[in-house]
Amino acid sequence: MAGSSVSDSGAERIGYISRVQCFSACHRLHSIHLSDEENKQVYGKCNNPNGHGHNYKVEVTVRGKIDRLTGMVMNLTDLKRCIEDVIMTPLDHKNLDKDVPYFANVVSTTENVAVYIWDNMVKVLPPNLLYEIKIHETDKNIVIYRGE
Repeated sequence: MAGSSVSDSGAERIGYISRVQCFSACHRLHSIHLSDEENKQVYGKCNNPNGHGHNYKVEVTVRGKIDRLTGMVMNLTDLKRCIEDVIMTPLDHKNLDKDVPYFANVVSTTENVAVYIWDNMVKVLPPNLLYEIKIHETDKNIVIYRGE
């Protein structure tokens, strides 16, 4: 029947919710496993010893069953709090390489920032809910990580 609701049909519905958050941080692309010359060749201007900054835009997407009672996959207030704890508090207005212990031995590429966010979001979200981390490093450079 056209227009039947979730509760009428009995079918489970899956929904995706994304929340966008922006943060500013600086970093230097530099691998401790490469020589200074190799770092310059691999990372170019992003290997500047004084670093450089970005205004990152992060999209956190969760996927799950739409609850029959609440009509939600998850409460957006809870998702917002998780993003504050995992992204804003440790990363915003920070030097990723010097202020975030994870990046002491991990190159702070946007790919690795996405992995860092994923690994910490799964610790605070309900199990199997996190679907995707998408980071816009610039208007033209976007990284997607899905825990694979």
